Amino acid sequence: MEFLIIKWIHIISSTLLFGTGLGSAFYKYMADKTHNIDTIAYTNKNVVLADWLFTTPTIIIQPISGFLLASMVGYSLTESWLLVSITLYLIAGACWLPVVWLQIQMRNSSSQSAASQSALPALYWKQATVWFWLGVPAFLAIVSVFFLMTNKPVLF
Repeated sequence: MEFLIIKWIHIISSTLLFGTGLGSAFYKYMADKTHNIDTIAYTNKNVVLADWLFTTPTIIIQPISGFLLASMVGYSLTESWLLVSITLYLIAGACWLPVVWLQIQMRNSSSQSAASQSALPALYWKQATVWFWLGVPAFLAIVSVFFLMTNKPVLF
């Protein structure tokens, strides 16, 4: 029973991680396209909040529950699919850390622009571009981890 509970936690956590990331990216990208300062500021505020409420806990839960499951089933951490999964997870995390900083910066600058009803600074749009492109490898890494976790192929 304990195995099934940990497996359920792992699956729900991965779903929240993926869903929050994809949802936040979609809504922030769409808000930015409006060029409406109030919409952008509101969306940025909620993207940062979603990261703290959902993404951060799942980033912690995923490796803990994953290592527990692997040890319960008897998988070696040197299995190729598991090594590649861990590497991809770390790549996604390496993309996420600067994204968090960028989101906070964009939240702050868009909130200031909304409060003063002034245009967003050029830096905002540069940060939004970097934010978007950091999301691409993170997204591809997480999708690949889903594939590896469900198929467990021998890679090398």
